[in-house]
Amino acid sequence: VQLQASGGGSVQAGGSLRLSCAASGRTFSTNTVGWFRQAPGKERGFVSSVDWTGSTTYYADSVKGRFTISRDIVKNTVYLQMNSLKPEDTAVYYCAPKIRGGSYYSQGAYAYWGQGTLVTVSS
Repeated sequence: VQLQASGGGSVQAGGSLRLSCAASGRTFSTNTVGWFRQAPGKERGFVSSVDWTGSTTYYADSVKGRFTISRDIVKNTVYLQMNSLKPEDTAVYYCAPKIRGGSYYSQGAYAYWGQGTLVTVSS
């Protein structure tokens, strides 16, 4: 049971990508879902999250105004639209459902991590 991230790729700075996060094995339609990323040599960190209704969203300061998170409950899929990409956005992006108490930006509150999808932004 995992959430699988897809849609990564290589783009030039200023470009856009849309990541998708789909569930396999069960639905997480009532869970908050978060996106995290891990750059080379760095720890995995919070990017964005969306509650089960799609109405409450949070963003890391570094992506505010450039990234937009959304979810399609019918398709059981969460999206991360990434615009105005910068080289510092280069990372493996992961999605996961929030299944425990704790802050929306805390990795410990999430589980069922998939393999992630690589985003590479060149200058």
